[in-house]
Amino acid sequence: MFQVKKTEYSNKTFRLPCDLIADLEQLAQDKGVSLNQLVIQCCQYALDNLDRGEQPPPQG
Repeated sequence: MFQVKKTEYSNKTFRLPCDLIADLEQLAQDKGVSLNQLVIQCCQYALDNLDRGEQPPPQG
């Protein structure tokens, strides 16, 4: 059976380097998507392809 699903969103503030923001804004414009949607896709891709077996660097 078809069910309508609604994605829930939360607002968070992140500080990103200005040059990264400019690159993301340009790519979003070139691809015809919102900056927000592009950032969501980039984050999801990074999480989906993360090597979770790697060890964190030693502290100290």
